[in-house]
Amino acid sequence: MNIPRLVIAAPSSGSGKTTVATGLMAAFSERGLAVSPHKAGPDYIDPGYHALATGRPGRNLDAFMCGPELVAPLFAHGAAGCDLAVVEGVMGLYDGAAGRGELASTAQVAKLLRAPVVLVVDASSQSRSVAALVHGFASFDPQVRLGGVVLNKVGSDRHEAMLREALEEAGMPVLGVLRRAPQVAAPSRHLGLVPVAERRADAVSSVAALADQVRAGCDLEALLALARTAPPLACEAWSPESALSASPAFGARGLGRGPGGRPVIAVAGGAAFTFSYAEHAELLTAAGAEVVTFDPLRDEALPAGTSGLVIGGGFPEVYAPELSANEPLRRAVADFAAAGGPVAAECAGLLYLARSLDGKPMCGVLDADARMSERLTLGYREAVAVSDSALAATGTRLRGHEFHRTVIEPGSGAAPAWGFTRPERRVEGFVQQGVHASYLHTHWAAEPSVALRFTGAAAEAAAEAAEAAAVAKAAVVAGHP
Repeated sequence: MNIPRLVIAAPSSGSGKTTVATGLMAAFSERGLAVSPHKAGPDYIDPGYHALATGRPGRNLDAFMCGPELVAPLFAHGAAGCDLAVVEGVMGLYDGAAGRGELASTAQVAKLLRAPVVLVVDASSQSRSVAALVHGFASFDPQVRLGGVVLNKVGSDRHEAMLREALEEAGMPVLGVLRRAPQVAAPSRHLGLVPVAERRADAVSSVAALADQVRAGCDLEALLALARTAPPLACEAWSPESALSASPAFGARGLGRGPGGRPVIAVAGGAAFTFSYAEHAELLTAAGAEVVTFDPLRDEALPAGTSGLVIGGGFPEVYAPELSANEPLRRAVADFAAAGGPVAAECAGLLYLARSLDGKPMCGVLDADARMSERLTLGYREAVAVSDSALAATGTRLRGHEFHRTVIEPGSGAAPAWGFTRPERRVEGFVQQGVHASYLHTHWAAEPSVALRFTGAAAEAAAEAAEAAAVAKAAVVAGHP
């Protein structure tokens, strides 16, 4: 496939990657281009702004969780039919998984995609030194093609002239200059930017302002021309159907459709549960499920016919009073779990299933209590399933990511969900009846068998519910001729 593409990188976090990447996505979309948005690494929040800018799902490219071999196929899947793809990097250009060299770095993603890199430099406290900085990044890895620079937080015309002169001497094109513009900054809190779902009206205005800023300060024609220098990618696009059929579990399980048709899998959404990867819903759908979203802040019942429940990440700690106040839904979730219904809960979902969160009653599915902490837990993990569950068979190996500022006590149940093998050895999470609950965020494209297994469990639950309903109906008819 031949999709024009750019990777937006920076020397370090906080340089303005999200500003430039999101602004470019919005500006090119406004010109009528179909823009495919991507984010290197495990970030859930930036893709929400990317989706707002482009009208397409923001997709992650994570070489640690999915493996380097899936980066290009997943990119091709998301970018199919588009005129341009923009990939926002993670951290500094060469920063990746700790102690693993280039693994999961923006540089590795750029090389796997054979994409030119645009370096966003915070120039607020330098002038001629910018040339030495950019030269170092351009020469560090000859396989990374640095195509130009966008200068961010430039103070004045004179400051801009000094920066341009220095970079001209270094032979590096300046593709954009952005002045300080705090009015377009998105608000942040303990885990990064506030998600789009929590501030949609303001987020729309912010993205529009980013588009205006980038349009005024960047050479869009030069950037598009640079994107078009990317060579064709020699790979097949990932597809959920192909991924499932290639899974060793496919022959044993087939698709998850039961006698009653497609099982309904309810996926938590809304402002409190914003963390998800688009591929998860695609895999569940391809495995035979009907995926329905519900909002635990507003909905007082699970979707009709729910036979599987997915509660992903987000910010339940911010909405603990509102989640607690929705007692009908908490009771419905508890009843569903008590009946053995399959539940997959990650991070925020784990907290929601606990007995309490910061003293507020939650669903009470787990005999554990959660609270906010001063300590940030952050990093990649290598994990193996240590208990059979509706999500994973014992021995299933996955790479994942932890990102939270809460703790749950105890940290694991009698049957833990995962055993971590790196960076430290410990068990974590809970498996009980149909529930699999853990802090670990995973990307199911890396192991499609989990989608097959979970959909199959939901189909079995739906069949059992249908059989029970039929028996009850027959009993009523027999007793009332």
